Amino acid sequence: MPEIYDTSEPDARAAGIAAAVAALSRGESVGMPTETVYGLAADACNADAVAAVFAAKDRPRFNPLIVHVASPDAARAVAALADPASRLAAAFWPGALTLVAPKRLEAAISDLVTAGLDTVAVRVPSHPVAHELLAAFGRPVAAPSANRSGHVSATTAAHVIADLGDAVSVVLDAGPTPIGVESTVVGFAGDEATLLRAGGIPRADVERVLGRRLLAPVVDPGAPLAPGMLPSHYAPAARLRLAATEVGPGEALLAFGPTLPIGAENAVETVNLSPSGDVGEAATRFFAALRRLDRAAETIAVAPIPDEGLGEAINDRLRRAAAPRG
Repeated sequence: MPEIYDTSEPDARAAGIAAAVAALSRGESVGMPTETVYGLAADACNADAVAAVFAAKDRPRFNPLIVHVASPDAARAVAALADPASRLAAAFWPGALTLVAPKRLEAAISDLVTAGLDTVAVRVPSHPVAHELLAAFGRPVAAPSANRSGHVSATTAAHVIADLGDAVSVVLDAGPTPIGVESTVVGFAGDEATLLRAGGIPRADVERVLGRRLLAPVVDPGAPLAPGMLPSHYAPAARLRLAATEVGPGEALLAFGPTLPIGAENAVETVNLSPSGDVGEAATRFFAALRRLDRAAETIAVAPIPDEGLGEAINDRLRRAAAPRG
């Protein structure tokens, strides 16, 4: 089992950061909290370490990883951030935004991280524990979500351990992640910006800074430009029935808002993401709720969730979780 450090305790936090830096330096993997979800962190410049991340997650190698760094300057050493990417970086970093931009030729990032593409996905997380770890390590870290590939993302240290166990050397336990869905991913072609993945920063906020609408991506399932673009992803074992207005026999219920679907009282288990109808609250509870309901039933009825703000990111995850699995 991994070494687990409670980062709410100052002495344990310092010891955990030191242990995590040592593990990364040895080419091992670390469970790293961010403001979005927990990441499975490895030295992005060490091909063997990155390969171990793909193996631990059983992740296809054509699916690129996000590089996490401690500062915007460190990001610019990895990726060429021209306008409008620089404007988005200034507005949202540190934070839940990933930018996909041309990889600098001098950057020592492993080709495994980028899946052989000439672009790299990079972000500067705002979580204080992630920042401390990245600053102390001093090198770029590749950190996909700390769960089995295609499975429900990890928003607590317990989720990391349940999915990955001994594949992780150190887990920094900072409690539940505050946003609860992955970062927003934006790519660029000249002056045009494309929303490659809805996430922790709402589309409207990004478009406000850009002064224009984000384009929709051209999706190739065999060659994704960024993480989170595979048709089937974020999936529990249970089948999801979306936009459910009633609950069938034997079903669990993922509810939203004050009005429950017909037959909700007969659900084998219910989690209401936000009784008040707040999509931000719903995002923080989303992945943990899927994991809980996955243990309760073979089918989960999912109440409608507004496709606005962080609701767009939640609905994106739900559609991919409900998609046919290969």
